[in-house]
Amino acid sequence: MADKLKRHPLFGVAGVLVLLVICNILSENFYGRFDLTRDKRYTLSEASLKPLENVDEPVFVDVFLGGQLPAEFRKLREETRQMLEEFAARNNRISFNFIDPLEESGHSENIIREMQSVGLTPLRYSVEEGGKTSQEMIFPWAMANSGEKSVRISLLKNKLGASDEERVNNSIQQLEYVFADAFARLAITDKQNIAVLKGNGELDDIYIADFLGTLRDYYNLAPFTMDSVATAPQRTLDELRKFDMILVAKPTEPFTDGEKAVLDQYVMHGGKSLWLVDPVHAERDSLYNEAGKTYAMPRDLNLNDMFFSYGVRINPVLVNDLYFTQIVLATGEGNASRYEPYPWFYAPMVFSKNDHPVTNNLEALRFDFAGAMDTLKNTVRKTVLLRSSPLSKTVGTPVEISLDIIGEEPDRETYNNGNQPLAVLLEGRFNSVYRNRVKPLDLDDNKEVGAPSGMIVVSDGDLIKNQLNQGSPLELGYDKWTNNFYGNKEFLRNCVNYLLDRNGLIYIRSKEVSIPFLDKEKVAAGQALWKVVNLAVPLVLLAVFGLLFSLLRKRRYAR
Repeated sequence: MADKLKRHPLFGVAGVLVLLVICNILSENFYGRFDLTRDKRYTLSEASLKPLENVDEPVFVDVFLGGQLPAEFRKLREETRQMLEEFAARNNRISFNFIDPLEESGHSENIIREMQSVGLTPLRYSVEEGGKTSQEMIFPWAMANSGEKSVRISLLKNKLGASDEERVNNSIQQLEYVFADAFARLAITDKQNIAVLKGNGELDDIYIADFLGTLRDYYNLAPFTMDSVATAPQRTLDELRKFDMILVAKPTEPFTDGEKAVLDQYVMHGGKSLWLVDPVHAERDSLYNEAGKTYAMPRDLNLNDMFFSYGVRINPVLVNDLYFTQIVLATGEGNASRYEPYPWFYAPMVFSKNDHPVTNNLEALRFDFAGAMDTLKNTVRKTVLLRSSPLSKTVGTPVEISLDIIGEEPDRETYNNGNQPLAVLLEGRFNSVYRNRVKPLDLDDNKEVGAPSGMIVVSDGDLIKNQLNQGSPLELGYDKWTNNFYGNKEFLRNCVNYLLDRNGLIYIRSKEVSIPFLDKEKVAAGQALWKVVNLAVPLVLLAVFGLLFSLLRKRRYAR
């Protein structure tokens, strides 16, 4: 009886149903995802998981990569979907959807204007169809929203000279960081404080407005002047120590010994700092005169001994580089005048080596009348973040700078002093500039060897300077004259995030992801072979299967 019951068809069906119920119960109580990729691209780093712990309100992510897309962006869309699924699996308060913002063709112009007004700039690309080429656009952006907070997320990572495959690979490599960074910004409640130093001829706020606007998503910002050092140095130091970092953007007036002593003790007590310093007085605007000339002169800020004691020397020279950006000059007169770009060797185009979280996967940067630095031997750890190109040289000052050089062929043999340090990261315990020296001020708890701290020094104050359009600040890194974008803002943002990083989120930028692409040359070369294989192999397999089936059938019924 038992054997007959086992052979009954309903017994098998019941067994399958019981198995499905058990699997369903297990899936509800036990959840797991398995990343079988070689580079573990879908395994979130520990640093990415920390921001998710603070996400206690619903987060909605809108990705504007819906609809019909070119092949390269379809790959980016699928990788974005996979990454967001991983984040959502870790925190069920995160949800996402993909949107085609241009789906309603009748309202596309209004939608484009609306998206551009919030900083979501479109990308234009060419489409060839039926022998005709047309221009299309997409928005490689996402928006993360939680309550009244919204964060823009750029999904496309451009690099000068990168192929389509490299551009996609660079973009995919940054997906984990950009989303983790967005979730961290939405969940942040206790912001760190940054003092923007004023009073020594630093750049006006309008020229650093775009970068300060970027920092406000992460930090509290406040201007801080050193004027009170003359009357109340201790109170000035106590107030300065309430800030986690100071930002010094292109000072042009010397610091007094008292001001330098307060800044020195701020560093000794563990304060972080980002210095953008011009060692030479040379401005591009001063070239636009009838003579087309100006003189570059050394600029003494009374900071040389301080930086020297910390481990770096900023030299009063200018970097002249054959890897250059352009200067735009007017030609012609009256209505016939035109603006033409020309090579400008005093505006180096600087590429990162992708060997540090701050500089990994950066677009080329634009410097302007940059100085050069030397690193000195001491106990502080030094990392050169950016260098001039191998085909560069230094020009001593004072020196005459003339627009006439744009029509001269450079002597390449003289460009033999390249790879000049332009940005240096200093980390460790700094020695006070007044160690074993007479101190200009009597400050409480004076330290001659500091607590562990960090500092980044850049030998160009204009790196942080945004251009203006009709009195309004443009995006940092955008050159309105050539319509080119440079990586200045991302580099400086990475500098600040690195110095003040609490949970190691910046290190995700160093994660390597390898995306396989078809070799187009091999595909073209073997095109005929694979066509034959795709046609012949299925037919051969079908014939073999039919023959075997026929033989087995004859053998079975022959009995």
